[in-house]
Amino acid sequence: MWFARDMIFRIPALLLALSVHEYAHAKAADALGDPTPRAYGRLTLNPLAHLDPLGLLMLWLVRFGWAKPVPVNPMYLRPRRAGMIIVSLAGVTANAVTAFVLLVLVKLQVIPPNEWFVNIVELTMWYNIFLAVFNLLPIPPLDGSKVLAELLPRRLAFSLLQYEAYGPIVLVIFLYLGLSRTVLLPVASVLYELLYHLSDLLVFGFLYRLLLRF
Repeated sequence: MWFARDMIFRIPALLLALSVHEYAHAKAADALGDPTPRAYGRLTLNPLAHLDPLGLLMLWLVRFGWAKPVPVNPMYLRPRRAGMIIVSLAGVTANAVTAFVLLVLVKLQVIPPNEWFVNIVELTMWYNIFLAVFNLLPIPPLDGSKVLAELLPRRLAFSLLQYEAYGPIVLVIFLYLGLSRTVLLPVASVLYELLYHLSDLLVFGFLYRLLLRF
């Protein structure tokens, strides 16, 4: 019963985390001059525009999956190399900011005291944190590999991107060997602690100013 309920909670949490991530890529590319995401209808928070059915099913069942990547043409970006780094990190940043906002809302107690709703909010926060950390891995086609490719000399970057087709296999091996627990979980915990303390500062500052008015 608990497992079935947890599976239901994952659906809205996953939809929000994935949509925020992909929309941020599209918005960043659009702001830097690339019309491609807008032309493909990706400049939206509508999850239907970003979902890959198989990727969502895998993420829901085994917590490893993917969304449809946002098409980006680097030739339009200004500046090109820095622009590609910004676009690549936009999704990670958006996930971290979303998790931070959810933490603040929970601490301000503006979340309805409904068990189902609270569970969805907590899952959404953690999915955003894990998506941010996971996508920083320098394994193609994850965002971390795109950032690394822009920082490397052109020849090395080209060699790295040649292995993009093998990236999903490497990721499956990575997860199968349990490296997600030894690599991703500690980093996700550090990110959570950082966001938690930052949200404390914001909430306490807000409450302090509120008390000064009385």
